[in-house]
Amino acid sequence: MKVINNMKKGYVQVYTGNGKGKTTSALGLSIRAAGSGMNVVIAQFLKAMNTSELNILNSIDNIKIMRYSECKKFFWDMNDDEKKELRCKMKQMLEDAVKVSIEEKSDLVVFDELLGALHGEFITKDEIISLIENKPEYCEYIITGRAAPDWLIEKADLVSSIEPIKHYMDAGVSARKGIEF
Repeated sequence: MKVINNMKKGYVQVYTGNGKGKTTSALGLSIRAAGSGMNVVIAQFLKAMNTSELNILNSIDNIKIMRYSECKKFFWDMNDDEKKELRCKMKQMLEDAVKVSIEEKSDLVVFDELLGALHGEFITKDEIISLIENKPEYCEYIITGRAAPDWLIEKADLVSSIEPIKHYMDAGVSARKGIEF
């Protein structure tokens, strides 16, 4: 059995809430894991914008990033055909992320904005439950997104809720390159 940092078991972590920092936390953990020699897969759902963190993450040999980059609209702006196509792509990306992580014996897999895909009905509750129940014993899973449902909180081993207390965007500050994207 593969050993992660002297542990034989990986856990399921959920980063949720309405505050800024869920993806940032998951990516920080990815860098920490990669720095210790672990293999990392980051699957980003519903994210197409070329964000600054990709510049450095793509240069780290033991981090693999998977994303569906053809999505140019928010799902509430999509017509039914676009939603259907995106649903197929999201399901395929989930399957591909699991397949790649097993083939490459990844130690950590981040399913970034998987909860957004769930709430948009691109991924089902049953698919997420199956994902967790079939997780390789040695692998750590991170799931991010707003509004984690009770059933996921119950299944997870660690849940962190990131809630906004104060944000400069409320004062009209736009998203800044290198900080928000």
